[in-house]
Amino acid sequence: MSAGGKHLKDEGSRQQVIIAGGIAGLVSRFCIAPLDVIKIRLQLQVHACRPLRPSAHGAFATAKRIFRGEGITGFWRGNVPAELLYVTYGAVQFTAYRSVSSFFSQTQMPSSASAFASGALAGATATAATYPLDLLRTRFAAQANNRVYATFVGSFLHIAREEGARGFFQGLGAGLGQIIPYMGAFFSVYEGLRPVMADMQLPFGSGDAAAGIMASTIAKTSVFPLDLIRKRLQVQGPARARFAGGVVPEYGRGVWKTGRAIISKEGWLGLYRGLSVSLVKAAPASAVTMWTYERALRELRTLEVLQHVDIWGG
Repeated sequence: MSAGGKHLKDEGSRQQVIIAGGIAGLVSRFCIAPLDVIKIRLQLQVHACRPLRPSAHGAFATAKRIFRGEGITGFWRGNVPAELLYVTYGAVQFTAYRSVSSFFSQTQMPSSASAFASGALAGATATAATYPLDLLRTRFAAQANNRVYATFVGSFLHIAREEGARGFFQGLGAGLGQIIPYMGAFFSVYEGLRPVMADMQLPFGSGDAAAGIMASTIAKTSVFPLDLIRKRLQVQGPARARFAGGVVPEYGRGVWKTGRAIISKEGWLGLYRGLSVSLVKAAPASAVTMWTYERALRELRTLEVLQHVDIWGG
């Protein structure tokens, strides 16, 4: 645990925060890529949900189909835009959080409210800045062997030509509607648990990871329907019939219209398709992200101190 449980805004320079956030995003993405691909495939299924009944469309069945049809590399489909997304998102998110929370610390706002507002604004900033990469990640993960895009650069050119600039931001409303409460809740819970975990002296410095797991699970469950709606909207457009086996319907514009269409055809449970995989993914992703961020930041600060000693110590 860095600094014995101090708040994130009090740690590291701006450059160190950017580098540590980027490293955390890169490591986290590679570790959870297979679960992310499975979750996206589940979210794009449109059959009626039948609770407590075995399903040929569940997580394990989906994983088997990916492995048999696409091989082991299928679990890392879309990894190039995803890695760029996670590195950029992580750097922007932690930088924005540090800046905003430092500003709020000069006001009379309670610490819990400051953590929530800082997390929400940081999440919204990072989501808007990296959204085209998020859309491409979803489309690459959804195309399976029926390739719509052959290369990363080709995907940019195809969308720009066929859908225009607006095509890169389909579902952004749902993304912002999801990420603002999610990141607000995540950082609020994380900052509250972090000092407690530091006092518990957990082995291997796992307090950051444990706090990240609990914060992510609570936040993810509360906003999951918006995540599913975002994924459905991201594959809309001229190539919609070529994604996810061509089963995703054409939805009217807007988050609420899409949500109502999903409920009418799939029931309320349709909004939570893939939640179990999302929670399984969210726990290690948040744990790896926060653990890596804290360690990377610590190493960067140690390196800075050693360089300072070398310069002034001769």
